[in-house]
Amino acid sequence: MAEYMTETDERSPAVPHSGAAGEPRETTGTGTGPLDGQEALAQLERTRTLVYPELRAAVESLPRAMRRIGLYHFGWQHADGTPAAGNAGKAIRPALVLAAAAALGGPAARAAAVRAAAAVELVHNFTLLHDDLMDRDTTRRHRPTAWTVFGDTDAILAGDALQALALRLLAEDPHPASVPAAARLAACVVELCEGQHADTDLEQRAPDAVTLDEVLAMAEAKTGALLGCACALGALYAGAGAEEVAALDGFGRQAGLAFQLIDDVIGIWGDPRHTGKPVGADLAARKKSLPVVAALTSGAPEASELAALYGKPYLAEEAEAGEIARTALAVERAGGRDWAQAEAADRMARAMQELARAVPDPEAAGGLLALAEFVTRRSN
Repeated sequence: MAEYMTETDERSPAVPHSGAAGEPRETTGTGTGPLDGQEALAQLERTRTLVYPELRAAVESLPRAMRRIGLYHFGWQHADGTPAAGNAGKAIRPALVLAAAAALGGPAARAAAVRAAAAVELVHNFTLLHDDLMDRDTTRRHRPTAWTVFGDTDAILAGDALQALALRLLAEDPHPASVPAAARLAACVVELCEGQHADTDLEQRAPDAVTLDEVLAMAEAKTGALLGCACALGALYAGAGAEEVAALDGFGRQAGLAFQLIDDVIGIWGDPRHTGKPVGADLAARKKSLPVVAALTSGAPEASELAALYGKPYLAEEAEAGEIARTALAVERAGGRDWAQAEAADRMARAMQELARAVPDPEAAGGLLALAEFVTRRSN
């Protein structure tokens, strides 16, 4: 489902945001100087240290067949069951849980939220297992996807098991916030599924039968929902009030939309050496990503060319003839790339407004801001 989305938090952070029409925009921090990514990297490393033992213990508790698939998916085992170095992702979502808890409740709240952070990461990976299968993606984190190794049925069941584990972690947590956190996470899963349904429905439609508003709403449900939920869970574990919880949910949702916009740009123009996916994979699959739909609905002359290209199935042998490059150029000339970059900057501005509403103190908000800028300051 991904969050049902492609996971570019596996990719490298890169350049500052682009403003309107792709013009570079310098990104500043919280009043303590420019953010160079180091603060976010330190948070992510701390999150992995705190959360991954809880996460791995949960996966290890699964029955043998599901445990094997889970350990493979997280990179802790090879397909034959032998130990692997591990590549479980950068842990953006659990880092947001801990940063939100710390922003509103300090170090004690952050420590109390570790189990909730692990639950969010389990839900994220449940969506990845299912998404890879539905999209027939063959590569995840620079290795074969679980469904290609273990088959469709076992990949589905392993994803289901991870979702159940997430709710079990919260159900067994004695913290008073665990009950509302479990309810919120369950509601988020329903929204994720609805977003994935919308995505698959849109993919069945003709290129000229999809609106930009529909794709933005789908992206919020698929991507923004879980980032918002992660921030909201951190706020709950800090004992925050309803208004603060709602504002942090809004912060995560808007940052998630910025994330998805940049992710879609990378899906078309990213470097496969960093993305771990073939060049132009989204275009080859005729994905109605945000830049593509913006281009299709732009009214530019190139929009008709793009609609014609998207209206016929992609044939692998056409790659040598440069069809992927022609399609990418049509998206760019019709304004899809510039629109996506400008929209990402706008969504980040909205996210900052929500963050200021929940955490007025810039110093306290610094961890969340660093993470949000980290995941959207990418170019490949």
